[in-house]
Amino acid sequence: MSSLFRKKPIEQLLNPDKGKGLKKTLGAFDLTMLGIGAIIGTGIFVLTGVASAKHAGPALVISFIIAGLACAFAALCYAEFASTVPVAGSVYTYTYATMGELIAWMIGWDLILEYLLATSAVASGWSAYFQSLLTGFGITIPSSLASAPGAGKGGVMDLPAFIIVMIITWLLSRGMRESARVNNIMVIVKLAVVLLFIATGVWYVKPANWTPFMPFGFGGVVTGAATVFFAYIGFDAVSTAAEEVRRPQRDLPIGIFSSLIVCTILYIAVSAILTGIVPYTQLNVSNPVAFALNYIHKDRLAGLISFGAITGITTVLLVMLYGQIRVSFAMSRDGLLPEFFSRLHPKFQTPYRNTWVTGFIAALVASFVDLGTLASLVNMGTLSAFVLVSIAVIVLRKTHPELPRAFRAPAVPLLPVLAVLSCGYLMISLPAETWIAFIIWLAIGLLVYFLYGQKHSRLNK
Repeated sequence: MSSLFRKKPIEQLLNPDKGKGLKKTLGAFDLTMLGIGAIIGTGIFVLTGVASAKHAGPALVISFIIAGLACAFAALCYAEFASTVPVAGSVYTYTYATMGELIAWMIGWDLILEYLLATSAVASGWSAYFQSLLTGFGITIPSSLASAPGAGKGGVMDLPAFIIVMIITWLLSRGMRESARVNNIMVIVKLAVVLLFIATGVWYVKPANWTPFMPFGFGGVVTGAATVFFAYIGFDAVSTAAEEVRRPQRDLPIGIFSSLIVCTILYIAVSAILTGIVPYTQLNVSNPVAFALNYIHKDRLAGLISFGAITGITTVLLVMLYGQIRVSFAMSRDGLLPEFFSRLHPKFQTPYRNTWVTGFIAALVASFVDLGTLASLVNMGTLSAFVLVSIAVIVLRKTHPELPRAFRAPAVPLLPVLAVLSCGYLMISLPAETWIAFIIWLAIGLLVYFLYGQKHSRLNK
């Protein structure tokens, strides 16, 4: 029983075996762009419409504020951990050092669910905008290849979603430096597009559309917050890059906070303008930002927004898939997954086999599962990760008070407790079927651990 809670020594975390460490190529600007690249995408271009129409109405603005506050509490905990233990694996690595192997395995298994399904969900949103753009040029993809079977549109598979995931997989297999350059360019493009929508749409806002402001009550607002929480998981992906950062103690907190602040401000502005232009009852569409511009007869601008959305969502795909690969890489390096997943390419120094296997699985899921099912499961995985990293900060303060901390989260343990409570409140607001699916996933994870991970763990040797 004691072996289930054996902890990985901090010294071992900070000094991986020779030939098993990743190349350090990223700086503060790269991390900020990585965070923005992950945060602004499907959340702003896709989920805003669904969350407003089904849950929050015009009070979607408050939903984003609630989700942003919950993220801010967790972000402070992430910043302390990421700068103190700057290695790949994010929450999985942190819990391995503080709570033991079994809990680390479960959160790692949870992160696999989070990032893998996030990649697939984002690919579904990308496909919707891409098809909208093609329609503008008079090109239509056959309906059987245009959507997943469960989307209710008669589709057999979502071919565009499959193709874009495989393209991103190829890019990531070439190296993080090259991927970061592509990401930085696309982030600048999508920020310009979001600012263009704000500058244009603000003149067409009708305050009457904000009435009733809270049509589904405060419960709907909280459910909306739990739904759009999917939009905020980018700074978690920043922490997965810790091992590839040149100056992690300085640059990781900068990347986490700057990306979260910029994106929260933009989310609030876009959701306010969106619900001010179009009555919330009409926003249950997969491309709400472009739809709003078509609604006010700005068709050319809507086409430009669709292009910007495609660019923006592509960066989310890149960062989500990257996060998944780095988590499974860390778990493999610890022996909990087969060594296959941590082998590095001799030239690119990337876990290339891991990258291609993960990318192919994500592409298949994106092709055959609809967006709504994916988004709810991703939110559950993200929220549970935030809860655990908040608890881990308290534990590490107690067990390793002597560790040098470049950034210290304020008001510990109060702030981590607030993070646990706020994230827990959002978790219980998710649908019952999401909880059932999540519990089944964790049960499968336990089975895998006891059949393989426990025996092959490096700590077992």
